[in-house]
Amino acid sequence: MISPGPAVEDRFVIHGVPWHVYLLLRDSLDESRSRLRLTYLHGELELMTPSPEHEERKSLIGRLLEAWCMERNIELYLHGSTTFRDERAERGLEPDESYSVGERKELPDLAIEVVSSSWRVNKLETYRGLGIPEVWVARDGGIQVHTLTGDAYQPAEQSGLFPDLDLELLARHATPGTSLTAAVRAFRHAIADR
Repeated sequence: MISPGPAVEDRFVIHGVPWHVYLLLRDSLDESRSRLRLTYLHGELELMTPSPEHEERKSLIGRLLEAWCMERNIELYLHGSTTFRDERAERGLEPDESYSVGERKELPDLAIEVVSSSWRVNKLETYRGLGIPEVWVARDGGIQVHTLTGDAYQPAEQSGLFPDLDLELLARHATPGTSLTAAVRAFRHAIADR
C-alpha cells in the first residue's frame, strides 16, 4: 500500500550552502519528481516535505480563487509551484500556488503559501528579493495578504490584485476534508448571493 506521506510538515535548514549546490540539489529533485520543497536565501537552505493537509489546503485555495476569477471574467494564468530563482539575489523557492493576472508574465503577480509549521527561512524575504508583488499566507484558517510596496512587504486588509474578493469567505471554504467539488460549488453559491 502506498502511504500519502507525513501527517505534518517536516522542515529543516542547512546553513552555508553555495548557490551551485542549491541548483544541483533542486535540479536533481526535479528529475526525480520529488515532493520536497526548497527555499534558498543567502546560503540558508530550508527543505520541507508538505503534508497531505498542506497540499489539500493549497489546492482548495487555488481552485476557489480560479472559480472566483471565472465568475468575474478575470484572466488568470497558472504558474503553480514552478521554481523561481535568481542567482544575483541569492534566492529561490517554489510557491504552493502562483498566478499572473491579466496576461502571462515571467514572474507571478501572486504567490500563495500555506503554513502549518513555522518557516525556518524567511519566505517573505525570499519573495521580496524576487520581486513578487503580492503574497498570501494561509495560516490558522485565515489568509494574510502581504503587498510589496517599495522594497518591503506591507500587511494589507485586502488583496490589491483582487480588491472585491472576500478572502475570509474564501478561507472558510478552503477546509481540508471537504471535496473539491463541494467546496467550489458552495463557494460559487456564496459569491453569487453577494
